[in-house]
Amino acid sequence: MLFRDVAEGIHRLEIAHTNTYLVETGDQLLVVDAGLPAAWPHLLLAVHDLGYTSDRVEALLLTHGHFDHVGTAARMHREWGTPVYVHPGDRHLAAHPYSYRPQTNRFGFVALHPGGMRPLGRMLLAGAATVDGIEETLPMESRADVPGSPWLIETPGHTDGHVALFFADRDALIAGDALVTFDPYTGGIGPRMVAPAATADMDTAVASLDRLVDTEAQHVLPGHGPGWSRGVRAAVTQARRAAGAA
Repeated sequence: MLFRDVAEGIHRLEIAHTNTYLVETGDQLLVVDAGLPAAWPHLLLAVHDLGYTSDRVEALLLTHGHFDHVGTAARMHREWGTPVYVHPGDRHLAAHPYSYRPQTNRFGFVALHPGGMRPLGRMLLAGAATVDGIEETLPMESRADVPGSPWLIETPGHTDGHVALFFADRDALIAGDALVTFDPYTGGIGPRMVAPAATADMDTAVASLDRLVDTEAQHVLPGHGPGWSRGVRAAVTQARRAAGAA
């Protein structure tokens, strides 16, 4: 489903509890995160409905390299010629999206948290187990070198090379999985961290929340769950509380 203008000129496409963002930049579009394979026809339709064509998609920016964020990346690059950017710390993960080791065994965690079984089941039906990695990526290191010129907020913890993207002119922070409003591993709702079953280092991820606060963004747009428009400070406070780190 496409949710228009979750922030000025930014639209959220949600398929199987996973968000892709389309950011209008004049006569072009940026795509942030590539969702799961089943998102592809919905992405085609969203680009068309917003009044663009595939050749006007300037780039795909990845907040990180997990399978549920690179699901259509290889296809976008192959069929549209879209350049794909990722932080160097996640370049290998984007190419091999099942290679990460979470802090906690994911299968045992899900068995103990049945609230995640339904959302994870939907993700599996959307192709979570059949994602192709993307080898051909460009380094996302400097704001000056990235289309759309968002501020790059390094937020390691969920993955080594995780970044959030701050579009200051829209007062909007695309947080990726540094902070979400729905955790598919537990079914938890409201600002929070993603469970250790999908996070490499929870302590580092919690520490990275301070970098989100530094943006003072009004709109927080997470990798999973609806947007939050009550300010990043309030979102981080709730996420810390949910993580037991308040």
